Amino acid sequence: MRFLLDTHAFLWAVLDHPNLSDKARGLMLNADNELLVSPASYWEIAIKISVGKYTLNDDFETFMERQTVYGDFTLLPISVKHAAVVATLPFHHRDPFDRLLVAQAISEGIPIMSTDRELDSYAVARIW
Repeated sequence: MRFLLDTHAFLWAVLDHPNLSDKARGLMLNADNELLVSPASYWEIAIKISVGKYTLNDDFETFMERQTVYGDFTLLPISVKHAAVVATLPFHHRDPFDRLLVAQAISEGIPIMSTDRELDSYAVARIW
C-alpha cells in the first residue's frame, strides 16, 4: 500500500522520535508499503530551518538526500493535477503545505500519515 507522509511524520520517522505512533511505525517498517514524501515537506522543513524553528545535525541538503535514499522513501513530485485539486479545496485548513499534501493524497487516492485531525475535514483517509 502507498502512504503519503505529512512533514512531521517523515521527520519523526527518520529521527526515530517517540511521538511516532506504533501504528505509523509498523506501517513504515512493512517492506510491502511504499512511503511517499512530497517536495512540499522538503520546502516546509527548509523554511522552518531558515526562521530558526528547527535545526538539523547535518546540512539540509545532505540530510534530505540521505533520508530519501537510506530511509527508503519515494519522492512524490508535485504535478499540475495536484495543484488543480488545491484550487478546489475548501479552507478547512489554512496551512499551504498541508493543503498541498491533502491535494496530493486525494489526487493519488492514497491515505496520508499524520496526527493532524484537521485533515479529517477533507475527503482523504488519515492514518495515525
